[in-house]
Amino acid sequence: MILYLFYFFALVQLFFSWKSLENGIEYLRFFRSELAGRSSGKGLFASVIVPCRGKDRGLKENLMAVMRQDHPAFEVFFVTDSGDDPSCTVIRDVIAEHPSVPAELVIAGISVETGQKVRNLIEASKHISKESEALVFVDSDARPSPGWLKALLDGLSVAERGCSTGYRWFIPEKGGIASHLRSVWNASVASALGPDTSRNFSWGGSTAILKSTFEDLRVAECWEGKLADDFALTRMIREAGGEVRFVPASLTASVEDCSFRELFEFTTRQMKITRVYRPDLWAYSLVGSALYCGTVIAALALLFLSSDIHFFLVALFLLLVLAAGTAKAALRVKAVSLALPAYAEKIGRQYFWHAAMWTVTPLLFLWNDISALFSRRIVWRGIEYELESSERTRVVGKE
Repeated sequence: MILYLFYFFALVQLFFSWKSLENGIEYLRFFRSELAGRSSGKGLFASVIVPCRGKDRGLKENLMAVMRQDHPAFEVFFVTDSGDDPSCTVIRDVIAEHPSVPAELVIAGISVETGQKVRNLIEASKHISKESEALVFVDSDARPSPGWLKALLDGLSVAERGCSTGYRWFIPEKGGIASHLRSVWNASVASALGPDTSRNFSWGGSTAILKSTFEDLRVAECWEGKLADDFALTRMIREAGGEVRFVPASLTASVEDCSFRELFEFTTRQMKITRVYRPDLWAYSLVGSALYCGTVIAALALLFLSSDIHFFLVALFLLLVLAAGTAKAALRVKAVSLALPAYAEKIGRQYFWHAAMWTVTPLLFLWNDISALFSRRIVWRGIEYELESSERTRVVGKE
């Protein structure tokens, strides 16, 4: 009886593994199609907002990359919560080194009932020029390519009340198991974006929205009390009948390493935020990771307990799941290497890690999902928050 129950769940897992592989093929096809297309040359005047807190690894290189965009008309607002923040010295140096780019350091002040990043975005949006036609958001730990801004702005043509978005790709600097595992974990989220605008979501680290849409949807007002700017923005756009377009050319590299503590803190924080803002996605992740972990662990045990035809059936199940997952990981890495040609060599060296580590990321997701079930408290950029609801955030204190 137990053996046949295993076969039932194994068939379900095989179905999802096959669908995942199909999505990987479509992902690579989509990247090739989008990256081969010609730019529309949309010359919107953009206001780029970069929320900062603390001194990220490679912060100056990241901010310099924002200032060196291959776009004719844009301004940049670096925004922090305090003039004493360690990032301010770096910001002032970067602004001084690029006198041809209109740039300003904005001090948002300390937030008590809204995520600090959201508070920074709201304040910076009040400083944009009257001539501005689009608002663009990028995280300080992202290192955009020279064509990143142009690609995001070109993507805005999809809908009047929509937005265009990219995503991050972690590239370990020195390496290490924790750094590579974070990259693989994050890659599974990155590949959820694609041609289907009804399933896409805005990622706050690389998003563009028309100024008219931003004002019509009263985004700044609706952000009050929120922690996750991107989940909130996605919901506003959906409710307004708009679309979120994923632009492969607007992927950003995050070149940095992490410790195991930072790995677990980052991944668990993401799933806690997801549970509050998109409980359906959290539940899907919980069920999917539990199904994979349960069937694979059971299969490994059955290899030692079964014999005859059952041994070969269990072995075949493991082989098919392994083959599908490894192929999906390879397709994903190939697609991203096309979108980030400047890092193609480094990304190419990630094939082994992604092929090997995708097998354990469901276990990490399961840990993250279960942790999110019992706690809504997170630490982000040295600030501790309690996610009381999707509409209310409480600042608990600082580390």
